[in-house]
Amino acid sequence: MPVVTISRQLGSLGCQVARFAAEALGYRLFWREVINKAARGCDAPDAALADIDELGLLGLKTSLKASQSYVKAVKRVIEDLAAEGDVVIVGRGGQAILRGRPDVLHVRLVAPAGLRAERLAQRHQISLEGAQAQVEARDRYRRNYLKRFYYIDWDDPELYDMILSTARLTPEEAARQIVQAALKLPFPARQETLFPYEAIPGAC
Repeated sequence: MPVVTISRQLGSLGCQVARFAAEALGYRLFWREVINKAARGCDAPDAALADIDELGLLGLKTSLKASQSYVKAVKRVIEDLAAEGDVVIVGRGGQAILRGRPDVLHVRLVAPAGLRAERLAQRHQISLEGAQAQVEARDRYRRNYLKRFYYIDWDDPELYDMILSTARLTPEEAARQIVQAALKLPFPARQETLFPYEAIPGAC
């Protein structure tokens, strides 16, 4: 069954878009649940925490071996979810792990850095300067993460079927475009995984 992966910049309203799209399609939404499942599937819990701590606030340092073990676990989780189908997967390198599959729609959500910082400052009631620093740090982390473990350029348009800017589109409008594209995907036979995954409503 079809799968949608969503890569988003901090402040691009990506999680809202993902939720709207998943609800409209009747798909399950996965975000941090992928990290949780992967953390339980490998012997590197610190690597999972480091993945969540994109701003480096916890100061976690993990070995390359531990990071690779965690990344492999993430890959297994995402591949299992894709085998079940009818899912929207946010982040975690889905555009790399499921690259080239005809039943997967890869979406990227973007917005100008200044607008993203303004949204972040308003949402968290922090200074604009602090929000700008977070936007820059998060962009840098995600870019380096994908380059280090998947050997891809996060900004490469060839990785995505759709690139949508929420500078002009509302989350609902962006989700509508994703839904229209997803409904055109082929429907391969559903595969059974060794164990089911349950999405947590509103987790993204």
